[in-house]
Amino acid sequence: MRRRFFQCLVFAFFSICGIASEANAQKILVYMDLKQTDHLKAYGVAYWCLERSINVEWLLNYRGGSFMMDFYPAVERELRLRGVAFSTIDGAQTAQVYAEIEEGNMDVVLLEKAPKIAVYTPPNKQVWDDAVTLALTYAEIPYETLWDEEVLNGELQKYDWLHLHHEDFTGQFGKFYANFRNAPWYIEEVMKNEKLAKTYGFDKVSEEKKAVARKIKDYVARGGFLFAMCSATDTIDIALAAQNTDIVADVFDGDPPEPGCQSKLDYSKSFAFENFTVELNPMVYEHSDIDVPPSNMPRVRNAETDYFTLFEFSAKYDPVPTMLTQNHVSVVKGFMGQLTAFNRNLIKKSVTIMAEAEGTNEVKYIHGNLGRGTFTFYGGHDPEDYQHFVYDPPTQLSLHKNSPGYRLILNNILFPAAKKKKRKT
Repeated sequence: MRRRFFQCLVFAFFSICGIASEANAQKILVYMDLKQTDHLKAYGVAYWCLERSINVEWLLNYRGGSFMMDFYPAVERELRLRGVAFSTIDGAQTAQVYAEIEEGNMDVVLLEKAPKIAVYTPPNKQVWDDAVTLALTYAEIPYETLWDEEVLNGELQKYDWLHLHHEDFTGQFGKFYANFRNAPWYIEEVMKNEKLAKTYGFDKVSEEKKAVARKIKDYVARGGFLFAMCSATDTIDIALAAQNTDIVADVFDGDPPEPGCQSKLDYSKSFAFENFTVELNPMVYEHSDIDVPPSNMPRVRNAETDYFTLFEFSAKYDPVPTMLTQNHVSVVKGFMGQLTAFNRNLIKKSVTIMAEAEGTNEVKYIHGNLGRGTFTFYGGHDPEDYQHFVYDPPTQLSLHKNSPGYRLILNNILFPAAKKKKRKT
C-alpha cells in the first residue's frame, strides 16, 4: 500500500508540473538496434528515468535490447537534448511490441530503481584511464568513488554496484617494476600504498590488499553486484587464493615468496578461476596463466582480425546473461589489456561464459553468482583502444557513441535495477 501510495504521489507531481502525458496509452520506445544514434547516452536516459521514479521496461532481444517507458514530455525532452533516437508509439503499437516479444526469444524486464554506483579507484590520478569511468561520465550516470580506506571501514554496503578499477590486488603494483620502477608516478604509487598499509596495521601492501579483496568478496556474498575489467579480474582471485601464503617477490615487499607457495593456493576462495599458476618473476609483466595470450608474448591476431562473439541466451529462461549481453551486434571488436582474455581451462564450471574468441581458448566475458550477489568479469582495458599504453590519452567516447564493447559495460550498470516482469497471458 505504501509503495502504491508513493507511486501515485509521484505521478501527481508530474501532472502538476505539466509533465504528465495527455494520452496515458502512449509509450516512448528507445530502440537499441543499428538505427540508434547514440547507444551509450540511451543508458544514461534510462538511468535518469529511474532516478525520477519512472519505470523503464528493458525489452530483451527486441531491436538490440530496447528501452520503453510511459510517455512524459520531460523524458522526450531529455532524449532530444542527449541526442538519443526514439519513437513515440500508441496503445495499439505497444500491444504489437508485446505480442512480438511473447512469440520470440525475447522478454520484458522491469527496471524500477536506480542503483547506487561506486567505482573503486585510487584518489591520485593514474597515468592510464578506466573504461567504466569513461562510460559513466559520457552516459551522464552519477557515481561515487572509494578506495581502500572506505572498503576497510565497511562502507561498501552503501552501494548496489561496485566496479573495480584496474587494480593489482596482489600487492605487486601492477607488475610495472621492470619498465617503470624509476618513474615518478610508480614511486608515488608505492609510497602511498605502503603508508596506507601501515596506517591499517599491515606490514606489507600485499597483506592489506588481501584484506580489501576479502571485504569485496563479502560485499558480493551479502548481495552486491561486482563488475571488473582487465587486471582487476585475475588479481583479486589470485589474492583470495593466496590468503595463507606469500607469492610476492622481494622487490615488492622485502622478502621472497614463500617456498612452495603455488601448492598452497586455495582455489575454493576465488570468484571465477581455479588451478591457475602464478607468475613469480617480478620482471615479467604478467600475474598468472589466467590471461591468454600472456601480456608478455606477441599476439597472433591484430586490431583488424581480432573479434569475439557474444553467446545467445534464452531471454525467458536465462534473463540475467541475456541482459548482460544485449547489443546491436553479436560479433564485437577485440581489445587488449594487462589481462586480455581468460583461459577457458581455468574457469570454474559454475561460471557462465558469455563471450569468446571463436576457434581459440580465449573467453572474454563471464558471469557468476556468489552468495546473494553476482560478479561479472570483462577482459581487456578499453573497448575502443585496441592496445592502450601507459601515458596514452583517454578515449573520447563522443567518437564512439555506438560502441558495442562499451555497451557491455553499461548493461551491467542497469542490471541491478532489474526485476523480472510478470505479465498475464
